[in-house]
Amino acid sequence: MLAHGRLTLREQLPEEAARLADGKQAGLAWIDGGPGEGTIIAAGMMTIAATAGVYAPGWGLFVIQRSQDGLALGGIGFHGPPSAVDGQVEIGYDLSESARGVGWATDAVLVLSRWALSRAEVRTVLATTDPGNRASQRVLERAGFGRIADRDAQWAYELGPVGRGVTA
Repeated sequence: MLAHGRLTLREQLPEEAARLADGKQAGLAWIDGGPGEGTIIAAGMMTIAATAGVYAPGWGLFVIQRSQDGLALGGIGFHGPPSAVDGQVEIGYDLSESARGVGWATDAVLVLSRWALSRAEVRTVLATTDPGNRASQRVLERAGFGRIADRDAQWAYELGPVGRGVTA
């Protein structure tokens, strides 16, 4: 569990992720009644990784919870462990609609990114967004990420150990 101020990031074990992948609440109270589509997709990816034997504890899915009462607001996590080649790790996140617009995503990105960058094997944190997703781009910019070269049809953002991205 990673706690910081008003939010807690609760790591999901493979069994919990499997329940989330099925759209179930996984023993959590959700602000909008259940996990969002992005969290369900991420949980499914983590379940596949666990089944294939490539899940790495600490480098999976976390539920974003309000610290005061444990209410689940969304999900954030890694697309896998850091690359052994360049030390890069990629994150993704989503929030339930009722939790948007008040800084929860920014706070979660900051907490998870700082945790990752505190690990010796991580040199940079990467995140991508759809070009039209201005809200997600603002989250990354507020968290100190800088835009780098696009990845396929996605805009890419990076955060390094000094808290500065590299602009394209």
